[in-house]
Amino acid sequence: MKKLSLIKATTLFLLVMFVSASVIQCKKEGDLVKNLDRSFKNTADSTIYAAFYESNTITPADAVADVNDKIKFRGVQTILHEYCATSNCHGGKVSPRFDTYAEVMQFVAAGSPETSKLWEYLTTNDFNKAMPPVNSNHEMNITDKSIIFNWIKNGAKEKPDYNDFRPAAISLIISGCGSANCHNQATATGGWARAGFIPGLTTADTTQFTYINPVTGVPTVYCQLSNVTLRNQVWTAYKDSVKKFYADTVAFASFRPWKTFATPRSASSTRGPLNTYDDILMDIMYPKSARSNSSVQYTDPVTLRTYYVKGNYLNVSSAVVTRIDSTLLLANPFTGIYATSHQGDMAYGDGGLKSNEIALIKAWYFADPNIPTVWKYGTANAGIFKYRKTGTIIKQ
Repeated sequence: MKKLSLIKATTLFLLVMFVSASVIQCKKEGDLVKNLDRSFKNTADSTIYAAFYESNTITPADAVADVNDKIKFRGVQTILHEYCATSNCHGGKVSPRFDTYAEVMQFVAAGSPETSKLWEYLTTNDFNKAMPPVNSNHEMNITDKSIIFNWIKNGAKEKPDYNDFRPAAISLIISGCGSANCHNQATATGGWARAGFIPGLTTADTTQFTYINPVTGVPTVYCQLSNVTLRNQVWTAYKDSVKKFYADTVAFASFRPWKTFATPRSASSTRGPLNTYDDILMDIMYPKSARSNSSVQYTDPVTLRTYYVKGNYLNVSSAVVTRIDSTLLLANPFTGIYATSHQGDMAYGDGGLKSNEIALIKAWYFADPNIPTVWKYGTANAGIFKYRKTGTIIKQ
């Protein structure tokens, strides 16, 4: 009898402990969560690409989407599925299931994370409302919260658009291409200063360094214009001269840019800067291959000064898109003659961009209203880009 009573007492004790633990967990109290802070202290970062679906086929894409035609990044639907659609929660009997865009939007105020129920559940410190439940040991990380925050802030769209593409694409180009030894303002202006092309600036105003290619072992000497104020003044003046000259090559003939990024006008190897959105737009509208040539393009009949800059900025065989996307070929916008091989070295040889990143940049390029139609579809919609594999020409 005593043994039986002991068993009953032990069972009763364990039952009380289980109920007590359950109550504590249901109330979301105790040492497990008392120091947990679920609030989101970050702010919107537009350079973080945020879309509802993990994969989106871009416009334009080939008839059968090619390798660089799909933007595939971690999406809101995937995040919610991983954290919430477990078998004992919204993946089971708990409603809603958060499977579809429509279901999720019942808890979202587009453009306003602060007034969205979904965001409240993900960040509240009222642990009885928290989602996922704090006792699930599956608290959402800051990166995933940032994606959801950005998606809601940017309009909570089912399909991404230009406003989603541009900030992320520009960030990729600047961070991937604007390094010190590549498409950098300081390096371009440093080359000009070191060569003595800028009045008042000499070698003393520059810093020189040697870059060893990790693959080939070949050294390249670079120099940078050290003074930031001077650098900005020089580069801004150069960009202004380019824009003014090409706006009217007859009226502004004296503004023909005489500086160039290639030999024989530069003492060091430099490339067209891509440090800002404006830099990128200029390189698109007035390509580096029109502004930088290794042979004389024009000689002033009065001063006899030689220029390495073409007067027709459409007479080129290189463009930002085909330098990034190896699946496309470019037709010279002036002659209409297509290249016979791809130019995608800016993605693979230089920046190391991934396919989904290339797709994101391409989606931005064709959606950006600031990029002239001629640099998307050519003159009279004849097309200047075509897919290398199929020959499909991209038209409006």
